[in-house]
Amino acid sequence: MALSEDLDALERSIRQIQIEWDKFFSGIEKKPPNDSKTRLEALIRRHANAEIRNNTERFRYQTLTARYNTLNELWSKKLRLREEGKAFGVHGLKAEALPPPPPPAPAAPKHAGAHGGPAEQFRVQNPERDAQTVRDLYESFLQARKGNGETAPVKYESFQKLIGQQASRILSDKGGQAVEFRLEKKEGKVTLKAKVVK
Repeated sequence: MALSEDLDALERSIRQIQIEWDKFFSGIEKKPPNDSKTRLEALIRRHANAEIRNNTERFRYQTLTARYNTLNELWSKKLRLREEGKAFGVHGLKAEALPPPPPPAPAAPKHAGAHGGPAEQFRVQNPERDAQTVRDLYESFLQARKGNGETAPVKYESFQKLIGQQASRILSDKGGQAVEFRLEKKEGKVTLKAKVVK
């Protein structure tokens, strides 16, 4: 395989493993993405000792490798915190979209849900600029979890950070004007789904 193809694959793999780690830390996946990590690191090692003569390709390889190493260090720290029993992030957030029946929430535009009922939707373009929307979403999330009997604490700062990361990633990967979040219940837990708004 040509180096340029490997670099494309490496970039895709880094994006994919970011999503997989987010799912793990938010409680959607039970196991960390160790298989994906092994494959990705094998791809990085393939060119680690090779002489890359093309300046553009060499720069791209070094940039992608540095980005992965930084992310990997962050994931290792989060994993250590998790293993030490310190809660990190928000349980039950996800970036995929499945149609849900969400609970009522104030200050949200209402649209017809997938099953004919109203579905609260929270549109976020910029998490800092749309701070009130993120706060409303947080309050609705807490309300729904309480109604569902979920008692694990969720800090607003962690919630806000994760919403910001999800919105930024979805907008950069898929483009669009904003990201719409709404609540759903899956496998007995209240979760969020996100959908890009074109």
